[in-house]
Amino acid sequence: MIRLKQAVIVEGKYDKIKLSSLLDAVIITTDGFGIFKDKEKLSLIRALAKSSGLVILTDSDSAGFRIRSHIKGCITEGEIINVFVPQIKGKEKRKEKPSAEGLLGVEGIDADILRKALSDAGVMSKNSNREDFLDRARLMDDGLIGKENSSVMRAMLLKELGLPDLVNTATMLEIINRLYDEQTYNKAISKINNGRN
Repeated sequence: MIRLKQAVIVEGKYDKIKLSSLLDAVIITTDGFGIFKDKEKLSLIRALAKSSGLVILTDSDSAGFRIRSHIKGCITEGEIINVFVPQIKGKEKRKEKPSAEGLLGVEGIDADILRKALSDAGVMSKNSNREDFLDRARLMDDGLIGKENSSVMRAMLLKELGLPDLVNTATMLEIINRLYDEQTYNKAISKINNGRN
């Protein structure tokens, strides 16, 4: 498993499933062309780019390049690493017919080819070995889950950290572990608790 500090942007849920078997990273889907209209997701992607950097890994067809170009055009701050998979003719096993261009998407690319693409782009050399400091037990201790007002607390924390409020608890946990250190998290929790007293 390759641990990355950067968030990885892919097109769909099957791409995310494939990469989740290779990478320990925050993986965000664009839901295909849905990213063109999803302002909240773009806001999250901008925050991730600024805080930890992005790895963009879309399919090597025209749709993938349009999505990649759109994301790059929306990012004004932060590091973007483009990872390109080779154009390989074929069809994913779950599909009845090949894509319009007859190319495999990220989900259909062999794991070794994906690792090589990541390595060639320099992603592997930027791994983070920092251990996660935040887990579900800590979230419960801090009142972010399992309490009557936990959803309000989570919304306050996301706002304090400059993250959009669309993320669910599991994604919030991943993002905080990748983007922030324990001191920053503790400071945000203290500020929220002091503001509520």
